[in-house]
Amino acid sequence: MADSAFYCPLTHEGILAVRGSDAGKFLQGQLTCNLNYLSQEQSSLGARCMVKGRMQSSFRIVPEGNGLLLAMARGLIDAQLADLKKYAVFSKATLTDESASWVRFGLEHAEQALLALGLDVPAADGATVREHGLIAIRVSPGRVELWVPAEQARNVQQELAGTLSEGSLNDWLLGQIRAGIGQVFEQTRELFIPQMINLQAVGGVSFKKGCYTGQEIVARMQYLGKLKRRQYRLALAVADVPAPGSQIFSPTHGSAVGEVVLAAACEQGCELLAVISADAVEDNNLHLLSLEGPRLTLLSLPYELDRDREIQR
Repeated sequence: MADSAFYCPLTHEGILAVRGSDAGKFLQGQLTCNLNYLSQEQSSLGARCMVKGRMQSSFRIVPEGNGLLLAMARGLIDAQLADLKKYAVFSKATLTDESASWVRFGLEHAEQALLALGLDVPAADGATVREHGLIAIRVSPGRVELWVPAEQARNVQQELAGTLSEGSLNDWLLGQIRAGIGQVFEQTRELFIPQMINLQAVGGVSFKKGCYTGQEIVARMQYLGKLKRRQYRLALAVADVPAPGSQIFSPTHGSAVGEVVLAAACEQGCELLAVISADAVEDNNLHLLSLEGPRLTLLSLPYELDRDREIQR
């Protein structure tokens, strides 16, 4: 169903809210993305890193009311709230879990459904359109997140069901994999630096904004380092979907050479994003879970990594 029109509830994520007069200033010193690019018409991907540059969370960040909302894996919210609150004590910013206040839907090829709700289709990746409290965000071509205040969720879901089939979360995640957008989950917290999941290639890292937690490591890797591990898209001819953090092995190297970022079932088995050592990818002899595990096949990503272009933001 991933290539047809459908909607599905995005139950795997929650909302961390940062509100108050200092919300933007506080987060600008904590996140990889540049909040100066955010507006009522523009969202962004981003990440929060530890001092050593490893991501504690990744998210989509959206301005709303008197603050900013960060949609991230539910299993990360409590730990991320606790960590950020340590840095917010001297700011006029309040951090809370607003997951119960919002219901979010993933919409695939759902232009008519959006128009029926009074929403224009966002024109570019990251663009947002708002109407009657609803927020529609284009996350990749043909795919839109619809953020709905909880009190409107029942009526909006009925409207969606009138024009769209209900798909599964797996269908939505398969589209995310094919768009090449990695994500941090509880199992992979503090495992990857942003460039390992190609976050800089999808607008989630700014190299011009100045200091933030972990910035020195992230910038050094982009300007001076050679990234030895990065995200690839792969296929597996078995239906068992591996969990984030599952290891990938190379018999050529005789060891583990990477970890699964995100996986979803497809008609031929499953597809996944994984962070893998570049030299192991060149050998093209990759197996899931063990040296004798199922063989993985490399697939293409919809973007090219271009350091010169990426550092301009």
